[in-house]
Amino acid sequence: MPATIPPPRGFPVAEFESRMVAAQRLMQARSIDTLLLTTEPEFRYFSGFHSDFWLSPTRPWYLLVPAQDQPIAIIPEIGAASMSATWVDDVRTWPAPVPHDDGLSLLCTALREVAVRFGTVGVPMGPETHVRMPLGDFQRLRDRLTGTKFVDATPIVRALRMVKSEAEIDKLRYVCGCVSDAFEAFPNLANAGVPESELFRLFRSELLRCGVDHSPYLVGAAGAGGYADIIKQPSDAEVVKGDVLVFDTGSVFDGYFSDFDRNFCFGEAASEARRAYDVVYRATDAGLAAVRPGATTSELWQAMAGVLDAGGSLGEDVGRFGHGLGMQLTEWPSNMPGDDTVLQAGMVITLEPGMVFGAGKLMVHEEDLVVREDGYELLTRRAAPEMVVID
Repeated sequence: MPATIPPPRGFPVAEFESRMVAAQRLMQARSIDTLLLTTEPEFRYFSGFHSDFWLSPTRPWYLLVPAQDQPIAIIPEIGAASMSATWVDDVRTWPAPVPHDDGLSLLCTALREVAVRFGTVGVPMGPETHVRMPLGDFQRLRDRLTGTKFVDATPIVRALRMVKSEAEIDKLRYVCGCVSDAFEAFPNLANAGVPESELFRLFRSELLRCGVDHSPYLVGAAGAGGYADIIKQPSDAEVVKGDVLVFDTGSVFDGYFSDFDRNFCFGEAASEARRAYDVVYRATDAGLAAVRPGATTSELWQAMAGVLDAGGSLGEDVGRFGHGLGMQLTEWPSNMPGDDTVLQAGMVITLEPGMVFGAGKLMVHEEDLVVREDGYELLTRRAAPEMVVID
């Protein structure tokens, strides 16, 4: 059973009103009449509409966030009942799918209503964004709205979503606690001589038992003295004594992700693996010590990289040592050279130092935290200082 009481699902209307006010302030400063949002996280962030139906790519969904009015949802008719449960009052539907006009006419009409002051529509176009509508429809939309400018709204969406409210942090803290429970229980459930795929099923079941809604991201690998690939799907090969196993999971509660890993060894851990574990653990400590409002993500990377280099790292192939976390498994920013995002209280990030310590052997460690005015609050329960051995 979950170790703590889960926070309430969803958010009060005041949460969405606050997000709207913040967005409208930024839009007005940039002379943007409305945001046009087409992807699940942005749609959910402003409307509260939460459904796994987004997994179906057949139908487009649109949300307009005007600079001086309430949001307008333009959605397939199949979503009308669920949408009516949100705070959004202006909901316009069509009997999708209608390939020759899948909501495009409704969308054009709505944009003509709201894009009148500056003639500018903001669409997220930058890194870590995409447009979830047929490219042909997007081109036709621009052709129909002659005189309307489409500009990049990534800075607005990024600024809002990077800093979490306390209600969002409550959900993140809870799911990280559930996953911490599952990781701590795993050594008592597993043993050598079992297929890697069976260990994955066992751990996924434990995650559900501990209170997560689901675990859409569970990757990892086992290998003799170390693993070579942290993002692979499990094989049916048996885990044997001397193997090091990593699980990296993005599990979800009420639409908010955890993202962290843990390393285990079956039987006696090889000295090289124990040493590598110690290095990435100390690199995480260095990253934690650097977390504070005003520090930059590049400074976090440098703090961790210094420990890894001194510890004999032969390199890493991830490209960064952690990232933002929230409604998506990975969000802005990235802990890497050149990112230089300034940390603010309320940002939720991961620290994820990794190193190559031998031919085909990696060691990666990850923790989740929220930046606080006086430093940070760990959302995960810190990994053991020495690699856990499963007899």
